[in-house]
Amino acid sequence: MGQFVLLMLVLLGALITVPLGERFGVPSPVLMTLLGMVLALLPFVPNVQISPELVLPLLLPPLLYAAAQRSSWRQFAANWQPISLLAVALVCVTTVAVAVVAHSIVPGLTLAAATALGALIAPPDPVAATSVAGSLGLPRRMVSLLEGEGLFNDVTAIVLYHVAVAAVVSGTFSWPEAIGTFVLSAVVAVAVGFAVGWAADKLMALLGDATLQIGLSLLVPFVSYVAADQLHGSGVLAVLTTAFYLGERTWDADDVYGRFAGRAFWEVVDTMVTGVAFGLIGLELHTVLDTLTSRIGRLLWWSAAVVAVVVVVRLAWLLPSAWLTRKVRGALHPEQEIPLGWRETVVMWWAGMRGVASVALALAIPFRTADGAPFPGRDAIIAIAFAVILVTLVVQGLTLPWLVRRLGVMADTAAERELERDLAIRAARAARARLREINETEGLPDEVVELLGRRLVELGIRLSPEIADEERREAFEQRTERIRTIRRVQEEMMSAARHAVLEARRDPHADPEVVSRVLRELDVRSLR
Repeated sequence: MGQFVLLMLVLLGALITVPLGERFGVPSPVLMTLLGMVLALLPFVPNVQISPELVLPLLLPPLLYAAAQRSSWRQFAANWQPISLLAVALVCVTTVAVAVVAHSIVPGLTLAAATALGALIAPPDPVAATSVAGSLGLPRRMVSLLEGEGLFNDVTAIVLYHVAVAAVVSGTFSWPEAIGTFVLSAVVAVAVGFAVGWAADKLMALLGDATLQIGLSLLVPFVSYVAADQLHGSGVLAVLTTAFYLGERTWDADDVYGRFAGRAFWEVVDTMVTGVAFGLIGLELHTVLDTLTSRIGRLLWWSAAVVAVVVVVRLAWLLPSAWLTRKVRGALHPEQEIPLGWRETVVMWWAGMRGVASVALALAIPFRTADGAPFPGRDAIIAIAFAVILVTLVVQGLTLPWLVRRLGVMADTAAERELERDLAIRAARAARARLREINETEGLPDEVVELLGRRLVELGIRLSPEIADEERREAFEQRTERIRTIRRVQEEMMSAARHAVLEARRDPHADPEVVSRVLRELDVRSLR
């Protein structure tokens, strides 16, 4: 089996694991990791041949960009305190704790090398967090915290990792230099992110066509990441800055097709790249097995100790952090909903799964230092890192749905319905005001105004049935049933029309360009 065939199998698995995960209640990233592990154990499956330096630039930008599109800058700003405690402080604390323990139990592992290990396994994976959170029906405030932590913790971890690796390779370390590197990386990343976002916004308006705009949106995260990385900034933070900047821009409200096509495109990209990322984690089991052959007993002990540190430190940090956040918010903003009770805190703790960023950083550890000596404990670092990734991703990922059900941590549907009702009222008022303006200007016939007003009421009920009284809801339901019948018949009619046009492709005298144009018009009519 060649590398190309292996890639096709992984991409196929990325598609198949989505419905399988929904069917069995298991997050698809977990299934992809298990599939990769199974493939890695088969003797005819080759080792993955991909440069470690390419893993992060190829996989992280589209994944982060897609995840940021599901969030917003305002959500982050509203939760910056708990997100900072998780994405910055917790990463630093975990790095230090792992470094101390690993340095004390692994022979020959220097403190700087142990710090590199701590940094690469400290951040929970943003893709795993958002994928799991999105499929379990968790409260929106909790999903926002998981998304915010997953999106921003890589910034802290990658900077700490590079500082630690540089200290091992060069043999020198300076706290002022490390802090300066962190600050400079963040400043450069934000500047690059804004610049790329501004340029992309102008190019979007210039291109106009939705197809070209979607193509540009695929390039944007890679450009932002690479540009920041070349200028010694954080590529992760640059991608997030660009995504949030573009998300806050005022897009054309009437570009329905563009939004529909763009959303579908990025859902496909997110699904495929996520599958490749987590399949790669399982496939890298080859590397771990090669390392384990000679000292499996000691490596298992070291890995178990580090896994325990990672899991325990997260819980020990989350409990007081959640309490502190509730106290601060209760004192400063008593009108706001206070997030994270103890049940949600436990779910947040168990949702701390590691993933693709940790894999890429582990594989990117240099083989030798500047003086030609072997990088201290490189094999042990890789083996321990993969143990932490597999345990947190597979064990926690498989048991998290059970824990959520057991603790009863579910979305507040009443609050969601209330927001839905408010948005429906806002939309209906805007549409009614515009109808009134047009009527005053153009003097529409009474029957037209009455018809449009009735349709407006039906639109509001469709958006949120709770805004109408019982009599109107019943009338709407009856009309909806008639519309369903009409729509069903229309769909069958349009299907017959499309079949007839497609049948014309077999005619050697039919121009395929004309056939495609007529078919496209029928498709648009069907979509409307």
